Amino acid sequence: QVQLVESGGGLVQAGGSLRLSCAASGRAFSKYNIGWFRQAPGKEREFVAAIRWSTDRTSYADSVKGRFTISRDNAKNTAFLQMNSLKPDDTAVYACAAAFGPFDESSIRAVREYQYWGQGTQVTVSS
Repeated sequence: QVQLVESGGGLVQAGGSLRLSCAASGRAFSKYNIGWFRQAPGKEREFVAAIRWSTDRTSYADSVKGRFTISRDNAKNTAFLQMNSLKPDDTAVYACAAAFGPFDESSIRAVREYQYWGQGTQVTVSS
C-alpha cells in the first residue's frame, strides 16, 4: 500500500511557475512508477507526466513537453512536477499516482494502470 499526498498548487499568472510535490508513505516507494495526471472541469482526467522506478526514464504529454519536468527523490519518498511557462489551459486539479510494474510507453500514460492515487491539488493559471 502507498498513500500519496500532493502539495504546491495555487494561483499563478500565465507565464509563471509552480512546483508540485507528491509525498508518499508506505513501503517500497522506489519500486513504483509515478505519474502526474490532471482533470479540468467538465473534462476527463488526462496524463501529464511519468517517471519509471527502475531507470528514471520520463514521459510527457505533448501539451507540456518542454515546460514541465517530473523528478523523484527516493530517499525522501517524494516526487515532483516542476511546471514552467504556465498557460490558462493548464488550469486543473493535479493528482499524482503510483503504479507497480514495467510499462511500455503507451501503458504508463493510462489512468487504469495506476493503483494508488492522491487527492489532488488545484492549479489555477490566470491570463
